[in-house]
Amino acid sequence: MQYDFTDLRLFLHVVAEGSITGGAARANLSLPSASARVRALERHAGVELLARERRGVRTTPAGRALARHARDVLDRAARLDGAIASYARPVSAPLSLLAGSSAMHDLVPRAVTAFLLARPESDVDVTLRRSAETARTLRDGGADLGIVLDDVAAAHGLAAEPLCDDSLVVVGARDGVLDGRTTIGFADAAEHPMVGMAASAPLQLSLDAHARAAGLAPRHRTRAADLGTVVALAEAGAGLAVVPRRAVAVPARAGRLQVCALDEPWARRALTLCRGAALERGSPGWPAVSALADHVRAASVPAEG
Repeated sequence: MQYDFTDLRLFLHVVAEGSITGGAARANLSLPSASARVRALERHAGVELLARERRGVRTTPAGRALARHARDVLDRAARLDGAIASYARPVSAPLSLLAGSSAMHDLVPRAVTAFLLARPESDVDVTLRRSAETARTLRDGGADLGIVLDDVAAAHGLAAEPLCDDSLVVVGARDGVLDGRTTIGFADAAEHPMVGMAASAPLQLSLDAHARAAGLAPRHRTRAADLGTVVALAEAGAGLAVVPRRAVAVPARAGRLQVCALDEPWARRALTLCRGAALERGSPGWPAVSALADHVRAASVPAEG
């Protein structure tokens, strides 16, 4: 039997999310397309891979076996691509930088802008990825640099350089439900209307996973594409929002925004800088990647004003 890599990736997303809807969002597919692919995968395998339930799906024994082997197949394919690409890449090829929702707010734009202005001969491809996906890609040599959460970098055995704190906070309008509080639990915050990021954003995927694990179903009044808009909506009173503290560290917002520490173990986190496994000191691309890393370090220092 032959398996399509796109179908295998989709199946792993469905397993991770516990639903075809969630898997479709992570795979950037429509729900009808994802459902059709999963059904075709089951017909191809000749056995039921997922048990459909009212609140989602769960894997059958055959599905668990497929997921286990699919991870191995995709990991090996990624390592093969990375190994070949590391020899074929010309010096002029764009650098690749992977980062999540939090780093894409301010840090990555400032770093890439400064790098491009300083090195007119170099280009950079920036891709939004969850930390776990970034770590796997770096480990397999599929990218030059990645900004990864500290615990994820450690779990994947990556050499990581600390960048900055990225702890999560809950924000809302001054004189609102957060008034007089310095901390709040996720369950307490989720009792109130919220604003969040797009469902496919790495930070929102993480928050949604924690909500499901805690049996919570927050009401999101709206979702925005970037953290700046999310904070602005919370500041205006549209709802509470869970964001990195870095996203609200602007003196101009003092007096207009209530900020409470999110009282959850998983809310305390930090960003780290990691290099791709295929990059070797002295290789043609090393100077440009090192220069980009320098700009990332500089941008991780909070901007004044």
